[in-house]
Amino acid sequence: MVELADLELPDNPKLANNIAHFARALRRAGLPIGPGRVVDAIRAVEAVGFTERRDFYWTLHACFVSKREESTIFAQLFRLYWRDPRFMEQMMSLMSPMVRGVAEDRTAEAAEKRAAEALLDGQERDTPEQEDPKEDEMLLDIDASQTISTQERLRSLDFEQMSLAEMHAARRILAKLSLPVRPLQSRRTQNLPGRIPDWRGTHRASMRQGGEIHQFSTKRRRMRYPNLVVLCDISGSMSQYSRAVLHFVHGVANAQGQGWAQVHAFTFGTRLTNITRHLATRDVDAALKSAGAEAQDWEGGTRIAACLHEFNRDWSRRVMGQGAVVLLITDGLDRDPSADLGREMQRLALSSRQLIWLNPLLRWDGFAPKARGIAAMLPHVSSFRAGHNIASLAGLAEALSHPTDTGEKARLMAALRDAGPPEPQSPFAFTRATHSQT
Repeated sequence: MVELADLELPDNPKLANNIAHFARALRRAGLPIGPGRVVDAIRAVEAVGFTERRDFYWTLHACFVSKREESTIFAQLFRLYWRDPRFMEQMMSLMSPMVRGVAEDRTAEAAEKRAAEALLDGQERDTPEQEDPKEDEMLLDIDASQTISTQERLRSLDFEQMSLAEMHAARRILAKLSLPVRPLQSRRTQNLPGRIPDWRGTHRASMRQGGEIHQFSTKRRRMRYPNLVVLCDISGSMSQYSRAVLHFVHGVANAQGQGWAQVHAFTFGTRLTNITRHLATRDVDAALKSAGAEAQDWEGGTRIAACLHEFNRDWSRRVMGQGAVVLLITDGLDRDPSADLGREMQRLALSSRQLIWLNPLLRWDGFAPKARGIAAMLPHVSSFRAGHNIASLAGLAEALSHPTDTGEKARLMAALRDAGPPEPQSPFAFTRATHSQT
């Protein structure tokens, strides 16, 4: 197994150099840390002192962690970097299934693989020595028959539990997914043979024959395609999922032959941002970079009702015509209890032909609509589905093809009626209860 001495630590083991190297590992794991934060951390440790491990931990935590979801990665990397051999063994077991340690059969938690790769990048992993080639060949055949392909594994893997390499591979798969839609019949007609009587055409043709009707004219209805409107939550609790969903939406917006008239995309956290023009960029990285620069509330708070009110007031008439399909991606944990979320959801549902809600929290077996925001939104959606992995996003095509498919809405509505009105509680209450059960 790779020892701590094998890691690429600085040659001159001064505390300032170690803090800088630790900051680089955090940046590789996904934390937005620049040189300014490193300087602040060194000065903070110099002011606080290096007497107790607990004080040192929280000093670096205050300098490097700015959002709650970053605390998990920071804690894992801190224990691994600052000399914890048992946790080192756990991280190596995540990187290679052949390593046997204290976490032999433990399932990887969210972001643990990214933390392991950040420090063990480039290190060779242990493999058993080959003694008998025939025996190895037999074992290889047995293992191959009992495993699934990498793509199939990625399709069922939670976005939050993916490593950096797995997330890059998942984005390539998401870019190839299709979301075709069937055309709709318009009330307008066209002069082509059909089943609708064309009285004007028949009369017009008879006038050319001296008033005699020689042929009865018919017409048919025009076929048109609806718009796709995507409302994506980019708050702190949804950041990892929203990035994956926006990759999927970019592929749908730039794919040919899927049938959508137009694809409109909006992000919301504390305010609503229209990113439709950015999705027109063919390069997905450039598109999401420019969209992220415009959405200043990325990984911030959540004000779902206020953002939906702004959309219904300013954008609904512009993009919701012609029977648009609305794709709402959020966990439903609204931080503004004074707003009327149910009223805004009702207005949004009445303006759309289908309102499909993707909620990553639905991946938990014990999910229940206990939060006030979820209970207010659920009655107004036409379909309620999970949105935590590639398979759930690929299943959207089925929801579009079968409008009667409500997903998990019927089951949760029954649970909501049995439970009665939701009790006032913190928007994080469901998250804490779910993690305690698992």
